[in-house]
Amino acid sequence: MRPSLVIVGAGPRGTGLIERIAANAPELYAGSGLDIHLVDPHPPGAGRIWRAAQSPLLWMNSHAEDVTMFTDETVAMEGPVREGPTLHEWAGIDGRTFADRQLQGAYLRWVHEQAVADLPPGVVVHHHPRRALRVSGPREGRQQVWLEGRPRPLLADLVVLTLGHLDAELDDQQIELAEYARAHGLVHLPPDFTADSDLSALKAGEPVLVRGFGLAFVDLMVLLTEGRGGRYDGDTYVPSGQEPVLYVGSRRGVPYHSKIGYDWSGERPPLPRFFGPPEVEALLARPGGFDFRRDVWPLVEKELGFAHYHRLFTVHPERTAVEWSAFEEKYAAASDVAEREALVASAVPDPADRLDLDALDHPLDGVRYGSFDDFQDGMRTYIEQDLSRRHDPRHSPDLAVFLGLLSVYGQLVRLGGIGPWWHGFFSYLASGPPGPRLRQMLALSRAGVLKFLGADMTVSAEGGVFRASSATVPGAFVEARALVEARLPEPTVGRARDTLLRELHADGAVETPDGLLRVDPADGRLLDGAGRPHPRRFALGPYTDGRTPGAFTRPRTGGPAFRQNDATARAALRFLRELDGSATA
Repeated sequence: MRPSLVIVGAGPRGTGLIERIAANAPELYAGSGLDIHLVDPHPPGAGRIWRAAQSPLLWMNSHAEDVTMFTDETVAMEGPVREGPTLHEWAGIDGRTFADRQLQGAYLRWVHEQAVADLPPGVVVHHHPRRALRVSGPREGRQQVWLEGRPRPLLADLVVLTLGHLDAELDDQQIELAEYARAHGLVHLPPDFTADSDLSALKAGEPVLVRGFGLAFVDLMVLLTEGRGGRYDGDTYVPSGQEPVLYVGSRRGVPYHSKIGYDWSGERPPLPRFFGPPEVEALLARPGGFDFRRDVWPLVEKELGFAHYHRLFTVHPERTAVEWSAFEEKYAAASDVAEREALVASAVPDPADRLDLDALDHPLDGVRYGSFDDFQDGMRTYIEQDLSRRHDPRHSPDLAVFLGLLSVYGQLVRLGGIGPWWHGFFSYLASGPPGPRLRQMLALSRAGVLKFLGADMTVSAEGGVFRASSATVPGAFVEARALVEARLPEPTVGRARDTLLRELHADGAVETPDGLLRVDPADGRLLDGAGRPHPRRFALGPYTDGRTPGAFTRPRTGGPAFRQNDATARAALRFLRELDGSATA
């Protein structure tokens, strides 16, 4: 019987794994053939998120030149580099374009086809357009992967889960809101991938409360405005009359920062500097474990500060009071935050040139407006200033911090369970919407179609409606008969609707305190309660404690997902080679 590998999930993560199998197989696998079974109801390559069957109005949030599925020499991996085109090179479009998701899906399908074509003779890929329901089988024996609508399982020597974003059961608060909505004839849309949400119940002209101000909100905004026939005439929005009125708020109360709109020039900060492999190894070696805020965050903060000030001192020296070499020496020697802050205050005269991560994370802390209308003016000013800053190379330390964030994330994935806060902070600073989307927000606000609620948004269900308020405008509230939770479901194992994950959990796979599937950081093998890696089951993706910024990445930034794919592919090929050798001996 030929060796068999089952990959559950055919989106970009599954495609990236096949690409790494093809790259590493000439070195590691010369067996008697191999069957790779790819299980996903959606088309291979694009998967669910990037499928063709979604609105062409929905964009990526990265420039086309910043999207690649191929490795380069910056990826720290054992396997060979196999370079390939970025999205803009493949599609023949301007690199500064924010491509629509349908085009990205086509690129991913092409990458998948190329990866399959590059597999050695005898390695055959079979696509099963079904859902995987559960995995069974002994630790030391063949696994059975049970598929929806198929009476007999796929037999697998190894199983790799590359599931991507997951649907989730409602938490207690969402259950209460949903029940209240049913009892009072209201509309409640829980966390979901926005392109999959049924928005038809959100009626023209009616107020809709929206909780969440990230990328899911941007998609919602687009589908309920341009998606209903509205259009932009320069900086003016011309309504179709079919739009509801969106009242949006969140914990921070502001949209994610705009994507940076200028190119890097000059020397890059030499990263990692204060948070690299030695620091990670030291944290992992601690007998009592580590605490993110106490032990990890100070290293991250120092690393991001180094990236910021390296750029400021080397490119904008007129805004500094000392030489970079002197500052760098003292910065490296500073043992705590207070010492660094004193150094920065003496060396960087303008407070606006200093990096304040707490202020960035809580931009409306302590800010109060006397009226709802005053806050609308204030938010438009905030968005205009963000757009101006993120498109002005005089603020290029912001781009250095972005590179620092990517470097830090590449190290954090090796630590495992660091809690959910970091991913949200990273997304807010580094993975925000294209600048044109923020300009559209301004136009919609001026047209009265979009209104801002503020920070620390709370929602209550009372008086037969939903009521929202915010600390930013004390005493003000908005009532509506519709509430949308504009965010992806939390990728927790315990609440996943995916029966496969729930069954794995029942079978001994464990989760972190924040609900992510625990995996071996070395190669992605599932861990049990005793910390033992499962010899035949792997997992990659946002539902694991090895989550990365994304399944694809910006060229020449180390690609932590690519590193993980390579490690998993090599571990799988070694296992299958030994298995095949023992079977033929």
